[in-house]
Amino acid sequence: MSHGDGRLSHDLDPTDRAPQDACGVFGIWVPSDEATRTEVSKLTYYGLYALQHRGQESAGIAVSDGSRIVVFKDMGLVAQVFDESVLNTLQGHISIGHCRYSTTGSPIWENAQPTFRSTKAGGLALAHNGNLINTPELAAKLEEEELTGTSDTEVLTALLAGHGGGAFAAAREILPAVRGAYSLVFMDERTLYAARDPQGIRPLVLGRLPIAGHAGHGGQLRQGWAVASETAALDIVGAQFVREIEPGELLAIDEDGLHVQRFAEPRPRGCLFEYVYLARPDTTIAGRNVQAARVEVGRLLAREHPAEADMVIPTPESGTPAAIGYATESGIPYGQGLVKNSYVGRTFIQPSQTIRQRGIRLKLNPLREAIKGKRLVVVDDSIVRGNTQRAIVSMLREAGAAEVHVRISSPPVAWPCFYGIDFATRAELIAGNLNVEEIRASLGADSLGFISLEALISATRIPKDRLCRACFDGEYPIPVQEDSRGKYLLEGAHK
Repeated sequence: MSHGDGRLSHDLDPTDRAPQDACGVFGIWVPSDEATRTEVSKLTYYGLYALQHRGQESAGIAVSDGSRIVVFKDMGLVAQVFDESVLNTLQGHISIGHCRYSTTGSPIWENAQPTFRSTKAGGLALAHNGNLINTPELAAKLEEEELTGTSDTEVLTALLAGHGGGAFAAAREILPAVRGAYSLVFMDERTLYAARDPQGIRPLVLGRLPIAGHAGHGGQLRQGWAVASETAALDIVGAQFVREIEPGELLAIDEDGLHVQRFAEPRPRGCLFEYVYLARPDTTIAGRNVQAARVEVGRLLAREHPAEADMVIPTPESGTPAAIGYATESGIPYGQGLVKNSYVGRTFIQPSQTIRQRGIRLKLNPLREAIKGKRLVVVDDSIVRGNTQRAIVSMLREAGAAEVHVRISSPPVAWPCFYGIDFATRAELIAGNLNVEEIRASLGADSLGFISLEALISATRIPKDRLCRACFDGEYPIPVQEDSRGKYLLEGAHK
């Protein structure tokens, strides 16, 4: 699968599904004015475009003109779902947007977001990044109420809409009982809301949006607000980063400004894997630029796992920052040894069984003249099942590489995530079943080295006890009980 920011995932091999984040969310509020009515949906479109790497299954936008909410969503990438004519029909001064990868509920239109529900006062639209771990318990509170979808987001939307006391009061009362990871943007006809779970597992940031030519009372320039999963989405719409939305915090933005309230005590445990793979390199999380962190991981990786080699090459594009760091620290020249086909997306035709082992060449091909006879260090961000790395090692040897030393800029991924990343099950994770030497033999590499957990954490500059590291060490900050039905746990229960 090709990501919106140019990264190439482990879906080079269709059988080696990469870790997928649940979603990207974006919200915007601007002063109500005829001049801004058509711009809001377009700004949301651009915000979602910047977050495309966080979800490629479906996309949607909801807008309000102050009296009604209109939702447009469909399956596909942001640019496939929306065009100029659609965006021109989505007029208003408040908007939220969503791009989805499913972690609860099938990848079907009914589960696309934003979700929408009628309330006693009007309507409620909601977009969610994360994954709830007490969804069946929450669904039970709905009694016989029919759900139109089978996602945890649908359940949460129904609970908030059915409260009867307005969206802010509903969120204040209901969110303390919600367990798991959730970064939310939601809206009624007049107000934009945002909330983040007490652990702050998934990122969520707030920005100011200057509104040119719009003056309020007394001729003062008024401003808009934007909320997004990543700072890169604020950048693309011209919003100035203000701060991260704090864990356990609920925000409301309306004509009277920004209103903030805590609904739970913060217990920060931000996702460490955001720094490894999920976030865009131009995003900043907790004050740390992701690209800088990844380059530093590469330097630390070179210290922990040096190699006698002639060239350092990345698995494009996900391994590039760490490969640059590795080359800088080791003094081994950095080079390009693999060429990516940028035009192959996640929907390419699957190769038949007889040519499956060659299917990787559709997305990646070696530069034979550059690697022939050379000892190579190949840097990648993580290993899930190992199929992709196995195919790359084989391909490089066929192209004449003398030695292939694999270096991974994350520790072994040995545990599944229950907080919004769709990893394989523990049984499918290669590091859940084999030790490092056994993995090396399985890949056919001359050597294999993973960055240590301590080194990865140090590169983020965030204390260990403020990070969720569960996929690496099995220590879950919110206790979980694995359900055998996984992401389909509501299938057939409410339809």
